[in-house]
Amino acid sequence: MSFSRYLPLLFWAALAFAFIMAVLPMPPRLPGNPSDKIQHILAFSVLAALAAAAYPRASLIRMGLWLSAFGALIEVVQTIPALNRDGDYVDWIADTLAAALFLGLAALLRRRA
Repeated sequence: MSFSRYLPLLFWAALAFAFIMAVLPMPPRLPGNPSDKIQHILAFSVLAALAAAAYPRASLIRMGLWLSAFGALIEVVQTIPALNRDGDYVDWIADTLAAALFLGLAALLRRRA
């Protein structure tokens, strides 16, 4: 059995984890207490890398658009008052740029392969 067959499952698990952490009213603190923007950049870098690895034949542009839409969804959901969170368009921009950077790297790797 190849590890690559588990990559889609790992991607979807990471996506669900990111969403849950983003909408928890009191998310756990991470070691080193990284800023909110750093957390967004890390999450969407990992999601983009996993998506590109899990779906090597998929369009990276389409992948980027979906990840950007996912980031926007998180920000909209965070505006729900009961969650005691704040949606911020700058977070969405950080999500989109991080995903774009890693998908750009994936595009370079695909060309070299």
